[in-house]
Amino acid sequence: MTIPHLVQYQGSKRNLAPQILRYLPNNFSRLVEPFSGTAAITIACAVYNKAEEYVINDFNKPLIDLFRMVVESPEFVASRYEEIWSDQHYDSIEHYYQIREKFNLTKDPVFFLYLLARCVKGAVRYNSDGLFNQSPDKRRNGTNPKTMRQNIFSISSVLKGRTTFSSLDYKTILESTKPGDIVYMDPPYQGVCGERDSRYFSGISHIEFVEELEKLNHKKISYIVSYDGKCGNKSYGEELPIELQLEHIHLNAGRSSQATLLGKDSVTYESLYVTKDLIKHNKGFAGGKDSNDRLFA
Repeated sequence: MTIPHLVQYQGSKRNLAPQILRYLPNNFSRLVEPFSGTAAITIACAVYNKAEEYVINDFNKPLIDLFRMVVESPEFVASRYEEIWSDQHYDSIEHYYQIREKFNLTKDPVFFLYLLARCVKGAVRYNSDGLFNQSPDKRRNGTNPKTMRQNIFSISSVLKGRTTFSSLDYKTILESTKPGDIVYMDPPYQGVCGERDSRYFSGISHIEFVEELEKLNHKKISYIVSYDGKCGNKSYGEELPIELQLEHIHLNAGRSSQATLLGKDSVTYESLYVTKDLIKHNKGFAGGKDSNDRLFA
């Protein structure tokens, strides 16, 4: 089954979704993503109809505004994207910078979609004033409108009518969780950004994040966290403490792009922390073969 995606987004867990979904039950009430990004796990979960409702939240408000519009007004977004994309061919680089300037002035979600589809490595970057400042990828013109339209309508079809959107602090979202919810968290990548990530308007504190997970444990909320990792002999980020009593699993993410460029065989492993009640659901998943490596657990 094909899982649609809006854009190639740096840090997206789209390729790891089949491994992550193996830890989710087939039927549960609500999936909550406090750090949704492009909501790869929510979309994959919805494609397989695992949850009844979804909460998509990200502190990056333009991203949430875009997703809300994609889900609720797919025809409008697809048509406007095609217009913007088609106007770039006279001078595609200058066109990109013009759209970037317009987006920073207006926060128009469809301008943002074009920028995400065209920017370098699908990597969102903001300056200290909160203005989008990523450069265009000069090797390509961004997602073809026909492909974009297909993905937009596919995403809308699985999420429309059962998704809540917000752009709040993650602590507020976690506070609103209730028994029966499952929370998937992919916070700003601490191995790169520490307390500040230019993909977001602010980073998060490791200590405060652990405190929030303790609160979820007290409320008996099930959750999964993508947090740290390793590539070869190098580790990225601080592990979550064993006192949280989480199952620590390393997912095989394949060879990193940097290792490939350098001709190395280093494999990247991304950590997944899972509440023990969800481990029982790990019995294989039709979305992809099991490529977990639990030797590190």
